[in-house]
Amino acid sequence: MDTFISGRNVAVWIFCGALILCACSCARKKKDPAGVQERAETGIGTVEEDMRPAIVALGDSLTAGQGVDPDSNYPSLLQRQVDKEGLAYKVLNYGVSGDTSGQGLNRLDSIINLKPAIVIVELGANDGLRGIPVEVTKQNLAAIIVRLQAAHATVVLAGMRVPPNYGPQYAIAFRDIFLDLAKKYRPPLIPFFLESVGGNAALNQDDGIHPTAEGYKIVVENIWKGLKPLL
Repeated sequence: MDTFISGRNVAVWIFCGALILCACSCARKKKDPAGVQERAETGIGTVEEDMRPAIVALGDSLTAGQGVDPDSNYPSLLQRQVDKEGLAYKVLNYGVSGDTSGQGLNRLDSIINLKPAIVIVELGANDGLRGIPVEVTKQNLAAIIVRLQAAHATVVLAGMRVPPNYGPQYAIAFRDIFLDLAKKYRPPLIPFFLESVGGNAALNQDDGIHPTAEGYKIVVENIWKGLKPLL
């Protein structure tokens, strides 16, 4: 079993009840300077569409960016990394704070309607908070993966873990959700979304749960290892 983190406050760092909703990224609107007749003749529209393929970040508050500026959450930092590499993708933040795997599954239609090229699935931590059985979480995540793959989206699965004082049996079973799904459905796996961040006070906010802006920089490094080969 992998070593997770230690410390007396480890039991609560990954789960949080009161979280915020982070707005998703939208295509930038641009006013058409031409008149109605000219638009009709030339075909110029009123909206400048961003036609780049989408990378959708589907998750909870860790994706939404609880407690940091919008330009410091991981989807925003990931967009900068994509741009730095000269890759033509847009990153959309579909993190909803407090979401469980079941709630993520319930809003999956809105993700599929975007026709994303890639979806990074970061869900499961709030299932533990609410005492949802491991098998239910696994079934929900499996359904998300299957539906996205059927819609021709590449899924990147972000692994999550619970603190060791939840009990070794539960901690192992929870970790194995993501390992088992990666083996069965073959999505690229980020073994632990918060690797080198979780439990590090210097990289987490005062709640001990959500990364700081500096912590999110490391989160993006974790994601980039699995994402870059797909681009």
